[in-house]
Amino acid sequence: MTYDFDLIVLGGGAAGLTASGIGANLGVKTLMIERERHTVPDGAHPAKLGGDCTWTGCVPSKALLKAAKVAHQLRHAADYGLVTTAPEVDFKRVMDHVRHIRDDVFEEADRPEIYEDMGIEVRVGTARFTDAHTVAIEADGTAELVTGRFIIIATGGRALVPPIAGLDTVPYLTNHSLFEQDQQPKRLAVVGAGPIGTEMAQAFQRLGTQVTVLDMAPGILGKDDAELTALLRERLEEEGIQYMLGAAVERVDPHEGGVRVTAQMDGQTRTVDADALLLATGRRPNIEGLGLEEAGVAFTRRGITVDDRGKTSQSHIYAAGDVTGQFQFTHMSEHTAKVAATSLILKVPTKVDTAHVPWVTYTDPELAHVGATEAQLKEKGERYEVYRFPYAKVDRAITDGDTIGLIKVFATSLTGTILGASILGAHAGDLIGAYALAMRNGISLRQISDTIHPYPTYGLGVRRAADQWYARKQSVTFTRFLQTVFRYRGPVIEPDPDRIV
Repeated sequence: MTYDFDLIVLGGGAAGLTASGIGANLGVKTLMIERERHTVPDGAHPAKLGGDCTWTGCVPSKALLKAAKVAHQLRHAADYGLVTTAPEVDFKRVMDHVRHIRDDVFEEADRPEIYEDMGIEVRVGTARFTDAHTVAIEADGTAELVTGRFIIIATGGRALVPPIAGLDTVPYLTNHSLFEQDQQPKRLAVVGAGPIGTEMAQAFQRLGTQVTVLDMAPGILGKDDAELTALLRERLEEEGIQYMLGAAVERVDPHEGGVRVTAQMDGQTRTVDADALLLATGRRPNIEGLGLEEAGVAFTRRGITVDDRGKTSQSHIYAAGDVTGQFQFTHMSEHTAKVAATSLILKVPTKVDTAHVPWVTYTDPELAHVGATEAQLKEKGERYEVYRFPYAKVDRAITDGDTIGLIKVFATSLTGTILGASILGAHAGDLIGAYALAMRNGISLRQISDTIHPYPTYGLGVRRAADQWYARKQSVTFTRFLQTVFRYRGPVIEPDPDRIV
């Protein structure tokens, strides 16, 4: 059978862009369909490519965090011998800056013309399967049918809005609407102490908003290392963020031009009054209206069902990114799209790497992890050692005044095989990549310790943490043997797992 396209990609976010790009580079006739429209100058393509990362996630949130960090540094300039200045926050200008950065990223990386120059056909419209190989593109009141030999579903996800009583009576924000705001709230209630809620709580607090965070969990960032999240929470509380943890939100109501949040906490009814409400309660896949039933593609409310290559219940249809409900990271959207596209096009038996998935919360300090957590290792009964190195002993962190933090590596005692790593501290998101690389390629702590790292850098902390494996290998018996053979006269250092060298 002859098809209109070799490959049809539904969605122009991180996964869709990656899959389409791979298809084009391999000589595949590719169509990418994006439903979001972008207001553009005359002659430009209206497809709003880039997805959540560019428009409502990674890019604007990090731009806002940077602006907030500058404000924080101005308040603490005296720590560096400078004159402290109370920043005057023009919130609209801050948000204009955030949106300008967003537009710059779109122009440089996501603009449709970039992909059209690669030979990819880009269409704007709502895509819906009519059968397993046919997609209807609905736009401007018309529908066009196109057929594809292969199809990759990469329609992404969106903010999950929980069923809170009274939510329909008050205005509320999610990450999809947050960055369009020009009015700074004096008080902000954040429901959700996960990555989005935690990052935005710090950003708004540093910009001068009083932030209260509510969550049912007993702590923040429940997927991360408990010791490190406790340290981070302490830092955030010092900055003024108020936490109501172990709090079940019961309802919200209009109150004095804002919102009142009512929650049950410690057996008591508690209320929080705020000018604005941010819901940071997770994400849900964009599967509605795709016609998955007509295509014979299996799915649940959590997302499209796929195997370890991204294949759906139809052998020629794959899915990648947030729409599968498996991973909620841009880098995993790109990774799963790469696996899906190469599996479809090249028939190469690649698989999604689920063992070395790094994640980062971009607070100040940053919190990062890769591999198994300590809780998972304990649950599985695996034998491991914890090798620690504090930022207070990283010379670059000392010179920068960023000594809050800790590197924790979970590894085997005998060989130094890395099982997982958690980092709290400046540039943790960059450092965690070294452990992801090491784990994927079987590089041990011994090999990291033996590798020359430049001084003074934060990266040297990775090597110094690996040095602790060598320190634990120190043998009193061997030291005394050396003293006997060579008549050395120094003291014999007794092994101490808590000693940092």
